[in-house]
Amino acid sequence: MSKTIVVYHSGYGHTRRVAEHVAEGASGELLAIDAEGNLPDGGWEKLAAADAIIFGTPTYMGGPSWQFKKFADASSKVWFTRGWQDKVFGGFTNSASYNGDKGATMIGLQTLASQHGGLWASLGLLPSNTKAAARTDINNMGGSVGLLVQSPADAGVDEIPQGDLDTARHYGRRIADIAGRLRG
Repeated sequence: MSKTIVVYHSGYGHTRRVAEHVAEGASGELLAIDAEGNLPDGGWEKLAAADAIIFGTPTYMGGPSWQFKKFADASSKVWFTRGWQDKVFGGFTNSASYNGDKGATMIGLQTLASQHGGLWASLGLLPSNTKAAARTDINNMGGSVGLLVQSPADAGVDEIPQGDLDTARHYGRRIADIAGRLRG
């Protein structure tokens, strides 16, 4: 069984809820980036021991939260030693808008994983994009690079569309499965 860590920042709790579903699908562990952009004690060691790392951040103003960016910048110490080389990576983002420039955030997450020499896992699902599609359908947001989630600005944490949460579980499971196969 592979060891998966979901490292994320959540500004208002929505991204945390998505992270919980991703971790559930992966049978993984959550690692929260705090409000100051720091990991808890032992966080870097947990990431070093992981077979798979899944990044999660809200999309604010067309990119990741500054807290996630601080974490990403701090990972340059790991980059220098190639500490995450050949780990499996994935990522997700959440914003209030359907688009919200989530694509820019996802490209940033994928680039971060690639700079570390990681292997990026796509979502691996067709989009739910017919006239009959509903927000309860899996991959209703139509992501392919990774998991895209939309939660309205005035929605509570418990109002994230079920289809997005189901997609989150699927994506976590997919990444853990890929990491397990590569681990042998």
